[in-house]
Amino acid sequence: MKMNKLFFATAILAVPVLLVTPNPLRAQTGGLDPADILKPLSDQWTSYSGDMTGRRYSALKQVNTQTVKNLSLRWINNSITTGCGPNGTGPAGGAPAADAGGGGGRGGRGGGGATAGGTIVVGGLGDGSVNTCGPTRFGGGILYVDGVLYGASQNDVYAIDARDGAVIWHYYWKYRGGTTTGTRGPSMWHNYIFFELHDDWIVCLDARNGKEVWKKEIAPFDQQYFSSNAPMVIGNHVIVGTGNDTDEPAFLQALDPETGSEQWKLYSTAQKMGDPGLDTWASLDAARHGGGTSWIPGSYDPDTHLYLFGTGNPTPAYTQGRGDGDNLYTSCLLAVNVDTGKIVWYFSTSPHDTHDWDSTQTPILADAMFNGRMRKLVMMATRNGYFYVLDRTTGEHLVTSKLGLVNNYASAVAPDSPLHLNARGEVQRNPNKDATIAGSLVNSDVLNYPPPTFSPDTGLFYVHEQNSLRISYLLEPDPRGSMGLGGTGGGGGASYGTFLDAIDYKTGKVVWRHELTNGSVGLTSTAGGVIFLSNGGGIEAIQATDGRPLWHSEIGALSSPPETFLLDGKQHVLATGTAGLSMFELN
Repeated sequence: MKMNKLFFATAILAVPVLLVTPNPLRAQTGGLDPADILKPLSDQWTSYSGDMTGRRYSALKQVNTQTVKNLSLRWINNSITTGCGPNGTGPAGGAPAADAGGGGGRGGRGGGGATAGGTIVVGGLGDGSVNTCGPTRFGGGILYVDGVLYGASQNDVYAIDARDGAVIWHYYWKYRGGTTTGTRGPSMWHNYIFFELHDDWIVCLDARNGKEVWKKEIAPFDQQYFSSNAPMVIGNHVIVGTGNDTDEPAFLQALDPETGSEQWKLYSTAQKMGDPGLDTWASLDAARHGGGTSWIPGSYDPDTHLYLFGTGNPTPAYTQGRGDGDNLYTSCLLAVNVDTGKIVWYFSTSPHDTHDWDSTQTPILADAMFNGRMRKLVMMATRNGYFYVLDRTTGEHLVTSKLGLVNNYASAVAPDSPLHLNARGEVQRNPNKDATIAGSLVNSDVLNYPPPTFSPDTGLFYVHEQNSLRISYLLEPDPRGSMGLGGTGGGGGASYGTFLDAIDYKTGKVVWRHELTNGSVGLTSTAGGVIFLSNGGGIEAIQATDGRPLWHSEIGALSSPPETFLLDGKQHVLATGTAGLSMFELN
């Protein structure tokens, strides 16, 4: 399981550009203390998943199975708009936040609701002509620190007063175009806000006013990378990842938080002779262009200094040309030493992936009992519909189980038959389910990137489950004509329902399912025994032990997972979606 030969691949891309603006207010003090980022999720929300474990489990319990019915809408802001126009001078902030009557505005930094526009700061290398105008659609994690929300859409970052929803400042990036996939949100370190842009820059902003401190190019724009990841701040490292759907080399890198200078870069696949994993590819050239992008944030274990994250699909995604091996380290869970950037262990969740079933889901870390003794665990449910439990220190395989009602892509997967696993506990695909010219009946994605949650109180891992079958046709048998995600087509789909699954981590068995009327955007659980999710055209709360519905608010479908924190001593719940930002408080 361990790798004896670790590697640092040498850079083969263009030298990145770094622009630093003199900053008399250094970031060593004030703002978000880095030590708070490592604390269990409670009164603040300090990173993409709330804390570094990925569990999305809040220790707050004011809102519980008995009191959740008393949540009421404190305010809603559905008028935040992006800046637009060649000069970045278009509408930015819109009308005042609306007082919903559940506590109302309280004279926040936006002037008590007199104006919600705030200060606009313009950056970027484009002319603004390709920016999308209109209502902002927030994505990913929204930070909550000291009464302020820091949220983002594709090209915009906002600081928002949590008491009344008024915009304090708005950073608007003039986008150059390219592939867009939505953002996973910003991160924070002292008084710095970090944010990745889709045209391949990262900006560092002053959290107090939104002004640029520095910005750096993190991938070549002319090679059509897209940078949607939420930076992860770990100690004195800002961990950033990029994605693409072509055949450019994929990598993870660490930057200095004060200057943006590169500390290390780790490629997902072999880049030179002698690199580990090369023997799992048809050739060095196939490996160098083999994919494995890192576009979803991972989790961090401070005891081992390991950053655990999932890599994307290989390329070409669906057709051959990659050899018969596992195509490492694509569609893998990787454990990387955060100080050196070297892989300590790996686990392939989809060896030789032929379905675009990458491993870019959130790994969850927990110290829990397993087979009679306390273990340091990592749990992950991946796009191919399998749930895994490993020892996060060594990568030792402990559990593999199948999710989904019609999951048929692997060999020997009848409901009561043994899973077809290799010696490492990895699921082996059934090659007869690969795309064929005649068409193959295979399950669609069982789940995707929306983050799961884990409750140490119930011992259950919660994740959404999609159930459908489709016919997969091979349109281009020559891999030279089907790079990236090309070469196949689908048809004949049949749906068998969408659910929230509650999984016993010790066995991998689904204990109960809760039906969803729309796809999940992610989950949050609490010590109050409640799970918050998007369902039925709004936000829903269900009981963590059995999935019984407890509360629902019809505010429109959500675009990001709900979050919870303390504001003025009361537990609040934040929901984001097409209707804007909605803040609920416990009355």
